[in-house]
Amino acid sequence: MMFKVLMLNIILALHPVHVTLTTINQAPDSDTLELFFRMYVDDFKLDYNKYYPNFKPGKDNDTADYPREMLNRYFNDRVRIYVNNKLLNGNITEVTINSYEITLNLDYHSYRKPKSIKVSNQVLVSIYNDQANMVYLSINNYEDAVKLTADNVEKTIKLK
Repeated sequence: MMFKVLMLNIILALHPVHVTLTTINQAPDSDTLELFFRMYVDDFKLDYNKYYPNFKPGKDNDTADYPREMLNRYFNDRVRIYVNNKLLNGNITEVTINSYEITLNLDYHSYRKPKSIKVSNQVLVSIYNDQANMVYLSINNYEDAVKLTADNVEKTIKLK
């Protein structure tokens, strides 16, 4: 059993797959989009270092090493959300960083009944040609999934 756990940790540490996961939810009659984002922490550090080349975080994977304002700016630049052709600005509500991944929760003030959403995700696309940024939507009972890549960084979805 110990060997299996060790092998799983090694596989996760070497992860040859370059992927992020974004979920965007909005409950009916709400004017708030809730976004959840997850990526491998080593990939995050590469991309964050490219965005802030002079920034030197501490040695631990501690959220205190990454000031909230800087994370918010980084994320809002790398992942852009447009509702009804209007760019929304997200506010980070929670950050978790561990040995394997970083997760972010953000809230966006939106419209109660949006007609369209455009998602642009530029995370890691300048680093990895095989980058896949998966986006799952659940907005006012409409659900969809989109795969964004280095060659296709954005998608507009008409909401029904």
